[in-house]
Amino acid sequence: MAKSAKANPHTGSNFDDFLKEDGIFEQVQARALKRALAEQLDDAMQSGKLSKVKMAQRMATSRSQLDRVLDPSNLSIQLDTLIKAANAVGRTVEIRLKRDAKRMRHSAL
Repeated sequence: MAKSAKANPHTGSNFDDFLKEDGIFEQVQARALKRALAEQLDDAMQSGKLSKVKMAQRMATSRSQLDRVLDPSNLSIQLDTLIKAANAVGRTVEIRLKRDAKRMRHSAL
């Protein structure tokens, strides 16, 4: 007969659940996504040896607008600006909605 594993009494909910309980999940998720996008754009600029001035020219925008795009803490960026930035470094933007598997399980109950 196989022994059943005891549940770890120190294991709680996952980190996403913790953030949701605190009501900050969406804000944290948005910040993480913006940081990742800013890092990808910065990496693409560096690999293409593209200065901020040249990048702003390619985007047909100002350097200050580009600085807002590259600022990981600035969450107020329009999709068209993000698309211009991606195009300026030879990239495309891909956005998709995913089903929340956990939410789907709860609604099926």
